[in-house]
Amino acid sequence: MNIKKWATSALAALIFFCAPLLGGCMGTTAPANSAGQTAEGTITVKVLNIGQGDSILIQTPEKTVLVDTSDVDERDKLRAELKKADVKKIDTVILTHPHADHIGGMDVLLDEYTVGMVYDNGMPSTSKLFLGYVKKLKDKHIERKGLVAGDRVDLGGGAVFEVLGPSAELVKEGNVKGYKHDPNNESVVGRLVYGNFSMMLTGDAEKKEEKEILAGGSPVQSTILKSGHHGSKTSSTADFLRAVRPEAALISCGVNNDYGHPHKETMKKYHALDIPVYVTAANGTITVTSDGKTYDISVEKGEKQ
Repeated sequence: MNIKKWATSALAALIFFCAPLLGGCMGTTAPANSAGQTAEGTITVKVLNIGQGDSILIQTPEKTVLVDTSDVDERDKLRAELKKADVKKIDTVILTHPHADHIGGMDVLLDEYTVGMVYDNGMPSTSKLFLGYVKKLKDKHIERKGLVAGDRVDLGGGAVFEVLGPSAELVKEGNVKGYKHDPNNESVVGRLVYGNFSMMLTGDAEKKEEKEILAGGSPVQSTILKSGHHGSKTSSTADFLRAVRPEAALISCGVNNDYGHPHKETMKKYHALDIPVYVTAANGTITVTSDGKTYDISVEKGEKQ
C-alpha cells in the first residue's frame, strides 16, 4: 500500500489535516532546516517492526542512521529488518534514553556492524545495558556524545536532526550525583528536517517534556510525528499535537503488548484532529520517503488506524 502527499511552503496561511490515503487536501510542512542545507536526493525513514520498542532507520543520500535499537528480546527482529533494508554499516546511532526497549539492540550493532558515532542524552544510568554499551564504545574507540536542545546533527545529503530536548539545564542537573532520573522525560527529542519535509522523533517523551519543549520556543511544526512512548496516554498532549500539527502519526509497539499501547485515549486525540495513524503492530514496518518536497508513506500490510 502506498500513499502520497504534497509538502507545501512553510509560508502557507492555512494548515489542513487530511488522510493521505484519500489523496485529499494539501498540508503545510515545517520550514527547511535553519542551517540552510538543501535536499540532495531522497531520504527514507523506516519505523521498524521490532515488537514492543523503538528503532527508526534513516537512510539519507550520504549516511545510514539508527534512532534507538529495539529491546533485548527483539534482537533477531532488528537483525532481520536491517538485512531487509540492506544495511551494511551504521554511520550514526542516536539513543533517546537508556530504557531496554530503546537500547537493547546495541550489542547487535557494535558486534555485527561498523558504527561511526553514537549520540545519547548525555546523562548517567545504572542500567547494565547502558554501562555495557558505554564500555564497548570505549573498547572500540567509538566516539559518544550527549545531545542537548539547540544541537544539530548533520545526517548527510542535506538532512539535519535538530535537537529540541533535553535542555542543557536538565542535563547538567542529571549529571549531579544523587539526582533522581525520569528517563522518559529525559529523552532525546528532535526534528529530522529535509528540505520542506520534517519528522518529529520523540523517544518516550511524556507530558512533562512536551511542555518543556513547547516552552523552549523552537520550531516544532512537523510533517509527520513519531508518537511518543509507543502511543501511550502519557504522551501526545493536545497542546503538543496542536503545535506540531502533523499530517500523520506513526506508532511503534508490539502486537498484544502488556501495556495496551497504543492507548485508546491517544487514538481519540489523533482522530479528533483528523490525523491518520499507522501502527507497526498492525501495519508492519512503516516506510516514509521524501525528496524534500513531497513524501510517501507505505506500510507492509493493513490500513491506517
